[in-house]
Amino acid sequence: MVLVLVGVSLVTGALLAFVNHVTAKPIAEKAEKTLAAGIKAVMNSNQVKVGAPVGQSQAFEGKTLEFVIHPCTDPQGKALGAAVESTTGGFGGDLKVLVGFGPDGKILGYTILETSETPGLGAKADKWFQKGGKGDIIGMSPADGTLHVKQDSKSGNAVDAITASTITSRAFLKAVNQAYEVYSQKGKHAAAAAVKQ
Repeated sequence: MVLVLVGVSLVTGALLAFVNHVTAKPIAEKAEKTLAAGIKAVMNSNQVKVGAPVGQSQAFEGKTLEFVIHPCTDPQGKALGAAVESTTGGFGGDLKVLVGFGPDGKILGYTILETSETPGLGAKADKWFQKGGKGDIIGMSPADGTLHVKQDSKSGNAVDAITASTITSRAFLKAVNQAYEVYSQKGKHAAAAAVKQ
């Protein structure tokens, strides 16, 4: 009985390893295509040239978080700003956002790369904060004040929260604010370096 169980475990383990090996490359390619399309969307340009990604570690609230900055130029080499990947904890798990910032620090666009939020509620973040949405953040600049939900304060960059999903709204805005902080400290320099290349 023990030998049979060990044999079944070995065969199952080998099959899982094989399937993982076979699917790893297609999954990575799909993620790469999704990211490339996301960068074009958040930078509002199909003619964007993306420089080498720059990894950045930064501490927020006692935790060291990882960010990826994608400096962007137009085909002539003019700086367009950068797209920044930012991850924070939402209601249902991690929320990974890609935010595009112009050279002036204004938000050009965003897309949700990964989410575990509740379908129908927190998952609405992909549309809620877009241009024309109820919580529109496009064109706002976190340099003018931290983006926050109106329930927390009516002053400054107050934004309408997703109905029945205030926690997700706070998490989303936190990810955007952190992305801006990284962009303002490192992203502008990365974008300038991309122009020189």
